[in-house]
Amino acid sequence: MTANTGATMTRSSSTTLLWTMRILSAIVLLVVGGIHLYLVFVGVGGLLGVLFVLNAIAGLVLAIGMLVLHGRLLGITTVLSLLFVIATLSALLLALTVGLFGITETWDFTLVPETVVIESIGIVVLAVATVVVVRTPRTA
Repeated sequence: MTANTGATMTRSSSTTLLWTMRILSAIVLLVVGGIHLYLVFVGVGGLLGVLFVLNAIAGLVLAIGMLVLHGRLLGITTVLSLLFVIATLSALLLALTVGLFGITETWDFTLVPETVVIESIGIVVLAVATVVVVRTPRTA
């Protein structure tokens, strides 16, 4: 009886951790996408504006995937989400240093410092989420 209770508690805590990481990941993805959509609304246009809208859509789709998918698809979504935030932060850092698509960004532009912090935290959250998703046993 005790061993059975221990297994149930382990499964329960594993499920709680998994859902906590899924929810945190979805929040990070929505915030990253929301920042880019906000920047479009305050005046970022042209090719960069289009890319920011696509970024917002991707963040929304990945956030939904984090909450509704299961099994192997959840694992794929988690890895894609991690790569998405890494790519987004890398693009910003490139724009801050050598430029990207002919655009050189500055630290005093709208939400740049906040975005670097949020996306850095997002990478950590999504890396942990990826490990949790991969290590959580799948139920039949």
